[in-house]
Amino acid sequence: MNFATIDVGSNSILLYIAEKRTDDKFSLVYDTSDITKLGEGLSTKGVMSEAAMERSLAVIKLFVELMKKYNVSEYAAIGTMALRTAKNATVFLKSVKEKCGIEINVISGDEEARLSYLAVKSGMELGSGTTVIFDVGGGSTEFILGEGDNIIKKFSINLGTIRFTEKYFKSDPVTPDELKSAEDAIKEEIKSIELIPGVLTLVGIGGTVTNITGVMHKFETYDPDIAQSSIITNEEILRQIALYSGLKLEERKKIIGLQPKRADVIISGALIIKNILGKTGLNSFQASDRGIRHGLMFDKFGG
Repeated sequence: MNFATIDVGSNSILLYIAEKRTDDKFSLVYDTSDITKLGEGLSTKGVMSEAAMERSLAVIKLFVELMKKYNVSEYAAIGTMALRTAKNATVFLKSVKEKCGIEINVISGDEEARLSYLAVKSGMELGSGTTVIFDVGGGSTEFILGEGDNIIKKFSINLGTIRFTEKYFKSDPVTPDELKSAEDAIKEEIKSIELIPGVLTLVGIGGTVTNITGVMHKFETYDPDIAQSSIITNEEILRQIALYSGLKLEERKKIIGLQPKRADVIISGALIIKNILGKTGLNSFQASDRGIRHGLMFDKFGG
């Protein structure tokens, strides 16, 4: 029996289809994503643009067709930051129901963090010490602190790649002054958060992390098995920031391993990760290929 989960994020929309086996574990059937930038302009106008909503509707329609193609029996669809905050979120949700025939459940930041923790835990051994999981999204950055099976703390901060790109990066290529202004603002946002001293494991999830992993490995075609548990060092983050900031947008789109549609926001994402590493005092983190859609699959249809 096949099940599907859809994650409607501020920057990308993701579809995960899996078969539930007789041992109650899941086997991958189909996994895809598209960058629609649903949260584009949200930070300045408070609403999602018509263009962003139309792009997102088109992708969701395609995903519904894929669910039919793969004989999906049940699905679960969730929305995160953009749909939590946009004044016109109900308009979009109504359009999705009318034009695509599915309902999206808008979840809280706490629920988003819980599903992320489930996703990571399902794909790697976290050990007995303290783990911090982060997800740099288009509209916000999520943090989950846990030990083993237990979440100690989960929270979200208003630090997203779309918002910081729109606010600070006006030049092409970006200027040193723009980089400094963006990083100063990121440091200001991050300095107030409390992370447990002596973090033993730092894990990054989400599209920003998987793209940085793809660039590190020079993936011509993304390989989730190689990406999973890759170690990303601070030196690699600094190398990529220098790489991206030295190129124009159209040149960044040609970087091997980087999704062209993420080329505009990747500098903000890398800067955020650099400062998360600085906050923890660690020199590296582990990349997890698993995201909210995987956690949602285990939560809704597992066991």
